[in-house]
Formats: sequence, structure tokens, C-alpha cells
Amino acid sequence: MTEPPEPPHQPDDRSGDRPEDRPEDRPEDRPEDRSRRRLGYGEGREALLRAAVRVVGARGLRHLTYRAVAEEAGVTHGLVVHHFGSRDALIEESLAYAVRLSLSSSLLEPGTGEPEDFVAGLTDMVEDDADGQAYQYELLLEARRRPELLPQVRTLYDEYFGASRRELARILPGDASPAFNRLVFAALDGLVLHQLTGIGDRADTEAALAELRSLLRILGERPPDGRA
Repeated sequence: MTEPPEPPHQPDDRSGDRPEDRPEDRPEDRPEDRSRRRLGYGEGREALLRAAVRVVGARGLRHLTYRAVAEEAGVTHGLVVHHFGSRDALIEESLAYAVRLSLSSSLLEPGTGEPEDFVAGLTDMVEDDADGQAYQYELLLEARRRPELLPQVRTLYDEYFGASRRELARILPGDASPAFNRLVFAALDGLVLHQLTGIGDRADTEAALAELRSLLRILGERPPDGRA
């Protein structure tokens, strides 16, 4: 008499025995995701803003998505949504962030009133913050296609104009007119764009800045009634 066959093996119904249910294999429990969730609010927001600037600077505004920013920052997709809620909010806040960084590093307003100090760090800024500068030009072009962005762009660029005009007022005896200030800033903006895109190089930028400082030095030696 033969023994009855053994019943087929029944898988243990404990969730830990199924590969997809093992804690170490759950996507949300992987070490890298656990570390992402531990980011503090301020730390996470700063990382996302930096990542947004890098994404746009490297790939253009059309590639600015929650997922692209999350991948660039090394955080979860949900964290991007939590901090900003909408793509437009992410665009506006990252633009403000890029301008703040640019203002702090461009030396538009060293406060010395010396032409030699005016935008002394411009060429280094272009090299060290290429993505940040590219981001701002991307947003300028996007504002042309999306007029609703123009007020934010104008407001933020007014900060540039204000910083340069205050420094020019220290350099020039009779202050600087709004038109002259815009002329100077437009020249600086063009130099940044040329160096950034390769139309000009660092040496070209430095040579042009030397000419601008020479002009400011001459204007600064004029009597106050000969306003710029």
C-alpha cells in the first residue's frame, strides 16, 4: 500500500514571507527614501529651489516638473508638492531665489563708491552660477510667452536696477538718471549673456568691464552739474 502524496506546499500567508511585502523591499521603506523623508522643512525647501534652478538652467523651463525637481534634489515627489502646491508657485519662488543669489554674488552694490569695485565679481559669478544665470534668461523668455509672469519678473529685476542705481549714486557726483542706470545694467546683462552662451569669454567680459569702470571714473570726476 502506497502512502498518499504529500499535499502541495502552501505558501505561508505571513506578509513578511512574500517578497513584495518584505519591509526591506517596500519602496517607501528603502534607506534612501527614509532619509529623504527626514529632511527638515527649511532644508527641504532650499534643496528644492536649488534643484529647480539647476533643472531649468540645464534643460529649459519645459522640463521643470515635480518629478524632475525631486530627482535632482534627491527627495520624494510628494515633498515637492507639499512645499509648493503648484508649478507656477515653484517657478515664482525659484525665480526669487535665483535673483537673491545673483544679487548677493554679483557685487552690484559693494557700497564703496569706487569704480574699481563695481561688479568686481561678475565673471566669477557667471562661471560659478551658470545654471542660475541661465534660469533667469529662460524665465525672461517664458514671460514673453506667458504675460502673467511678467509682473514677477519686473519686480525682481527692479531689485537689480535699485542696487546698481544706489552704487552709481555713490560713484557719480550728481547721481545717475534712471535712463543711464538702465544703460549700465543692460550692458552688464549683455556681458553676462555673452559669457554664459560662449559668444564671449571671461577675458572679453573683463575687458569690457574695464572700459565701463574707466568711463565711470571719468564721469565721477566731473562737477555735479554735469549729471549722467
